[in-house]
Amino acid sequence: MKQAGGKVVKAWALNHDLDPTLLKSNVFTLEWPPKSGKIQEFPEVDSGSWFPLSVARRKIVTAQSLFLTRLLDQME
Repeated sequence: MKQAGGKVVKAWALNHDLDPTLLKSNVFTLEWPPKSGKIQEFPEVDSGSWFPLSVARRKIVTAQSLFLTRLLDQME
């Protein structure tokens, strides 16, 4: 999905018991501090957790709640 600011977000779902503590994130590079000439790497994701749907809807970016709706539709 494409958010209002232009960021493209992809999501996936699977029926499997995964341990979120084993999450390994990819990284992105950024000049930091700004205008310093120093390029640093930062993780895209700092942690992972499982939430009940009601909690997930409160935590997720509002525009991305469409992913939860689509998931529920697929499960019916």
